Amino acid sequence: MKHMIFDAHLHIVDQDFPVESNNGYLPDPFTVDDYVGRTADLGIAGGAVVAGSFQSYDQQYLLTALRDLGPGFVGVTQVKPTISDKELFQLSDGGVRAVRFNLRRGGFDCVDYMADFAWRIFDLLGWHIEIYADSKSLAEIESMLRTLPAVSIDHLGLSKEGLPMLYRLAESGIRVKATGFGRVDFAVSQAIKRLYDINPDALMFGTDLPSTRSPRPFHSVDIEIIGNALGDSNAKRVLWDNAAAFYKLAV
Repeated sequence: MKHMIFDAHLHIVDQDFPVESNNGYLPDPFTVDDYVGRTADLGIAGGAVVAGSFQSYDQQYLLTALRDLGPGFVGVTQVKPTISDKELFQLSDGGVRAVRFNLRRGGFDCVDYMADFAWRIFDLLGWHIEIYADSKSLAEIESMLRTLPAVSIDHLGLSKEGLPMLYRLAESGIRVKATGFGRVDFAVSQAIKRLYDINPDALMFGTDLPSTRSPRPFHSVDIEIIGNALGDSNAKRVLWDNAAAFYKLAV
């Protein structure tokens, strides 16, 4: 059975807007039209456009992408901790719903203000934070993460070594993106089964398109992996229900 899908993790790379090299890497263009064409047969009815490290703090590309993608799509941005409440409200009006902390490519400097900022945006706007990191590196901040109001972890935490940490975080209510299957070094189906058993609200599927720097880009078989691992009714939660609720999608 084909399900309606909320794509909880995608990137738009529109080179009409600033793109910065990160560790010598510049992505190829991947426009809204490219994304719509690439996913035309998947049943996607909404999603989260996520700011990449190569987009730094530019907001116009994100707001433009959300406008062009239309209802059902929300944004995950990167901002400086000094951003004003007025600017945050403006981003919210444009469809932004979360802030990303890139610990893998941006470093751990932001950890110093992560907790205060997470509470600030949650209390102000109901936003959550998203963390891009190898979950094995999160031991030092595990206790802090458990105190935050709303958190998700990208790409199944990336590493087999980090799976015990990821399972503990999911048990505490932290969400996990079932994305970037080509980035991980473990059996995805087994991890998905375990995470679903631990917390059926935790998992949120995403295509990770255009799969920048991934050893193996997204393929439609990734959706089948979820269905085969969880069965039809449980897959529906991962493909739509959990993310639609977490991102507060108006349905």
